[in-house]
Amino acid sequence: MGTTKTEIFDKNQNQIALIAKAFAHPARVAILQQIFKANACICGDLVDEIGLAQPTISQHLKELKNLGLIQGTIEGTSVCYCINKEVWQDAKQLFNAFLNQENTDEKQCCS
Repeated sequence: MGTTKTEIFDKNQNQIALIAKAFAHPARVAILQQIFKANACICGDLVDEIGLAQPTISQHLKELKNLGLIQGTIEGTSVCYCINKEVWQDAKQLFNAFLNQENTDEKQCCS
């Protein structure tokens, strides 16, 4: 498989792509929604709530944690996860700026 050549894109473009990758899988979206819904650190409840196997949930949690969207704390033998509010706010600002772009040219494209 070829390289992605991410170095030819700017920091914002790479960040948007990484976060979009996290949102590109419905299990990760469901995990994030469940953590928000709990409004607290969430431990082992994700397997029951989402309905996927523990190893699958763990892999998705790892991806979200690697991106910094969630953070985990160890409590005894379990790891509890919550939203990393600072990274979440940065992601929101990044996506808002990206999605709120407007074509100011009055010429209509493809019409």
